Formats: sequence, C-alpha cells, structure tokens
Amino acid sequence: MPRWLPRAMLLALALIALFQLGSWAFHELTGLLINILIAFFLALAIEPAVSWMAARGVRRGLGTFLVFLGVLIATAGFVTLLGSMLAGQIIKIVEDFPQYLDSVINWVNTHFHTELRRVDIQEGLLRSDWLRNYVQNSATGVLDVSTQVLGGLFQLLTIMLFSFYFAADGPRLRRAICSVLPPARQAEVLRAWEIAVNKTGGYLYSRGLMALVSGMAHYVLLEILEVPYAPALAVWVGLVSQFIPTIGTYLAGALPMLIAFTVDPWYALWVLIFVVIYQQFENYVLQPKLTSRTVDIHPAVAFGSVVMGTALLGAVGALIAIPAVATLQAFLGAYVKRYDVTDDPRVHGHRGTGPGDGGPGSGERRTLVVRARHLWARRPGSARPRSGDTEDS
Repeated sequence: MPRWLPRAMLLALALIALFQLGSWAFHELTGLLINILIAFFLALAIEPAVSWMAARGVRRGLGTFLVFLGVLIATAGFVTLLGSMLAGQIIKIVEDFPQYLDSVINWVNTHFHTELRRVDIQEGLLRSDWLRNYVQNSATGVLDVSTQVLGGLFQLLTIMLFSFYFAADGPRLRRAICSVLPPARQAEVLRAWEIAVNKTGGYLYSRGLMALVSGMAHYVLLEILEVPYAPALAVWVGLVSQFIPTIGTYLAGALPMLIAFTVDPWYALWVLIFVVIYQQFENYVLQPKLTSRTVDIHPAVAFGSVVMGTALLGAVGALIAIPAVATLQAFLGAYVKRYDVTDDPRVHGHRGTGPGDGGPGSGERRTLVVRARHLWARRPGSARPRSGDTEDS
C-alpha cells in the first residue's frame, strides 16, 4: 500500500464529514439566514432617512429608533382602526344574516319554483357532520394557531433587531468589511452598497406610487357604491396589495367585498369585478412601467425576477427580488464594455427595401437599375445623356 493512500482516504473522509456538517448547519439555519436577508434590505430601505438625520446632528442610533417608532405607530394605528372596523362589520353581518338568507331563499324559490324555508336550512346546517367536524378541528387547532402566532412574533422581533443594528451601525459595518479588503476592492464594495441603497429606495418608491394609485381607484369605487369606511378600506387595499406579495391582492380585495356585502350583496360582486380588472391593468400596464423607471430594469426582467424569487424563497423572494436584481444589474453594468452601434436599419426595427438602404439584396437591385438605364440610353433614337449628367440622374 502506498504511504499516501491512508492520508488520502482520511482527507476524503474528513472532507465528506465537513460537507455533511455544513449542509446540516445550512439547513438548520435557513430560517435565520432569511431573516437576516430581510433585515438587511429593510435597513437599506431606511438608510436614507437615517443618514439624513445623522447629517443634521442626530445620532444614528436615535435616528434609527425614531424611524422604527414612526413606522410602528403608523402600523399599530392602522391595524387598530381596521380591527375595530372589521369587528363592527362582522357583528352587523351576523345580526343581518337572517335577512340576507331570507332574500336569497326568496330569490331561489321565485326563479326555480322551489319551496325552501330558512328554518329547514338552519336545522340542516346545525345537524350537519361538516359543522361538527369543523368545530372539533377548530378546537384542536387553537394550540397550533397560538404557536404559529408566537413564532411569527419572535421572527418579527428578530428581523427588527437585526435591521436596527444594520441601520444604526451601518458605517461601522462598512468599515469592518473594508478593513479586510485592499483599497481597490473597498471602493467597489462601497459603490455596491450605495447602489443597493438607491435601488431599494427606488423599489419602495414605486410600490408607494402603485399603492397610492390603487387606493385612489378603489376609493372612488367605494364612494360611488356608498360603502362605509371608504377611506380606510382604500388605504388597506393600497398597502396590502403592494407590500404583501403573491396573496396580497386577494387579502386586499376580501375586506372591501365583505363590507360591501353588508350594504348590498350585489355591491360585493361589483367590487370583485373591479378588483380583477384593476389587477390586470396593474400587472400589465402600471407595474412594468413604474418598476422599470424607478428601479431601471426591463419589465420582463422585473417579472422574471419576481417569479424566480418566489420559486427560491417564496413570498420573501418575491418581495426582495426586484431590488436585488436591480442592484446586481447596476453593479455589473460598470464592468461591461459597450460599443457604438452601427447605423443599420435593422437596428431601428425595420428592414430596408429600396436601393442603397442596406436591406437584403439592395446592391443587386441597384445594379439591375443601372443596367436598365444603360440599355435605354443606347436604344436607337433615344436622346444621348448630356454632359455632367450621371447615370443615376
């Protein structure tokens, strides 16, 4: 046996063990890494406000605390307002449910010639196995729901803590990273950091604009239908539909439909139709244009990045995909050498058709025209070209 073989076998086993250990650790820490990634982009989003206050003499820690406090106060007030409104509307729906049920039963009996009664429907619903199973599953699932709520609160606290340190100690963090890099690399890292701040801010700016447009459009509809709490519902639709990816649109539209149902069941249908139509307008017209201008990426790239981010990290990936791709594109753009484009009709989106316009076969057509003119000039009885005339005159 060669002397190097045992050492090679031990080295291979050690590498395999390290790989397995690293895979296990990465799998166990995936949740924490995702939280840190969210916190980093959140810190980038509030970096301009913190830097603005720091430039005016406010300590970065205090400035970061004030930004977080303002966001928390606004969020708590908004949630409290919507919670009280939703609770009142749910109580009203429960009180008026018999009237809604009577109207539906009368409509069915009139159009389908049936003899349904509300008492029979209520007794059948109370004695159904579906309701019994639902109550049992709800009772057993209370503990699971409580565990998920506590886990969500702990995750939110973790994200806020990391984002606070990233924003408050941003200069110290950048100095720590640059201290282990040569000067040339330090400039690149600082430039990438600045690009990330600008692109993340641009993304939030575009989302804010779309939330404003969405809220105004839904406010007009709700005012026309005379739905109560129209301003609060409009703010709800604008914020939830833009800042909660994937399912935000459905969550945003459900609450106005519920409130409109308390006024008139047909109003809920009108709200649903408007939400669907506006969502198509936003997806194919509004969002690509605003995103491409504020984040400076192609609409197709923006859509593809959202799909890719959703496939990799779910809702979190959909939320941070566009600013991440925009940052990467802007940073790599400085290292891609570009050349002047030749003046060709095909570059401008059309193909040449006339002689000398650069299109396919233009040179051959020009030669045929010249030969035809020569034959016409040499025809008996034809006038000879005057001096100074060219063949193409």
